[in-house]
Amino acid sequence: MSIPHIPCLRFGVPYRSLNDSAVKDYRDGTTKATLSQVNAGVIRRDLKSMDQAREALRKFSTRELIEISAKAGELFLKEDLPIGEGGRMQPAQEYKETLSATSGLPHVMVQRNMDKIHYALTHVDLILNGLTRGIDLSVLDQGYGEHGGSPVCFFPTTEALGLVMPSNSPAVNSLWLPSIALKIPIVMKPGREEPWTPYRLIQAFIAAGCPKEAFGFYPTDHEGAGDILKHCGRALIFGDKSTTDLYAGDPGVQVHGPGFSKILIGDDEIENWEEYLDVMVSSISDNGGRSCVNASAVIVPKYAREIADALGKRLGPLKPLPVDDPNAVLSGFANPKMGEWIDSTLETDFSEKGAFDATAPYRDGARLLQAEGGTYLRPTIAYCESMDHALANREFLCPYASVVEVDQNRMLSAIGPTLVVTAITKDASFKNQLLGASNIERLNIGPISTMKISWDQPHEGNMFEFLYKRRSIGMAA
Repeated sequence: MSIPHIPCLRFGVPYRSLNDSAVKDYRDGTTKATLSQVNAGVIRRDLKSMDQAREALRKFSTRELIEISAKAGELFLKEDLPIGEGGRMQPAQEYKETLSATSGLPHVMVQRNMDKIHYALTHVDLILNGLTRGIDLSVLDQGYGEHGGSPVCFFPTTEALGLVMPSNSPAVNSLWLPSIALKIPIVMKPGREEPWTPYRLIQAFIAAGCPKEAFGFYPTDHEGAGDILKHCGRALIFGDKSTTDLYAGDPGVQVHGPGFSKILIGDDEIENWEEYLDVMVSSISDNGGRSCVNASAVIVPKYAREIADALGKRLGPLKPLPVDDPNAVLSGFANPKMGEWIDSTLETDFSEKGAFDATAPYRDGARLLQAEGGTYLRPTIAYCESMDHALANREFLCPYASVVEVDQNRMLSAIGPTLVVTAITKDASFKNQLLGASNIERLNIGPISTMKISWDQPHEGNMFEFLYKRRSIGMAA
């Protein structure tokens, strides 16, 4: 089978650049595809013509685009779709296997991510209802209407949504999907090791009847990514704290960095902590620990050592399994140096007083290892004596969490900005404090995994409010 070349897409039209890069198997380094690399000048030139992409989407009603999205979801999940040049079609199974080979995710995790994307695409109406708080969707077609007995008018804040995507998890693509039904085209830089999912999604949309002009797919360098963020009126960026901090004060850029998601157990439920081990384990380890909604800390008023030991006993023995094993829970690193850096960082931080590795007694061998042809990190649970320790509020691309003892009355001030909090408590006073906390994006009250999201409730930013703004309107009778 020939190695596909994935071109740039300029308004949906394939464009082969003189420069390209290789997308490689994380195990043996073999090339799975070549990828056109465009310079920032191409992107800037195309951004000047975004009105044609917007116009192509405006010809459809919101309801029609919702139906197209649902059809695209079925095609994405099940059907053969174009990949690269020459009319070659890629079956869904081949997509799953190839993505696994370049990202390190085992097949079972890729399938779960595919299922999440499928659900999002086939429930865009539900998502928009949540994002718009129940506005009649015809308002988006004509720009004005009535809601709650009052006139409403909305206008777009941008001609295109810029996207600088990561490579860590395919389901992150679900965040931009509502943009199409909202009639805002996309301009995307895909992740270096993960062009497969966005390219397949674009092809699914086009096959479902969406105008190809709505899609810009631009594998590019740092300068090109910067221009996408700078020149699109609205943009999403994904990355580590050092990357996302650069745009933290920019209202036109929605940043998606580390989540620092946490589980909190209240005074009233801490004696029952053993009942909640399954929730802790799944929150920490699902999706290979690669998601921003994975729990990276468990905060408790007491029994931190016991809980850390119990989590170490559950997670410490986990080892890499073959990529096609349905029980696989660990992911390989597409970039082995990332795994080496995480392991080195953990070892350095554990050398400081006030923390120990609770998984070490149950881990047969090293944390960092070569297995199944690739580089893997086994889970790490860090017991920390206080939130001041370097490991107490960290996040890594692997199953990792700290366990820290903090008095309930200090928890909310101690945890800092947190994407998802699962608070296990029935205490009405504590629940009211949690509901009023400004440093929590999504709040789960009760033993709910931090990984569980509600599509009609955004857990990090509201795409509708990001892409549209309400204006006052008066109309003569």
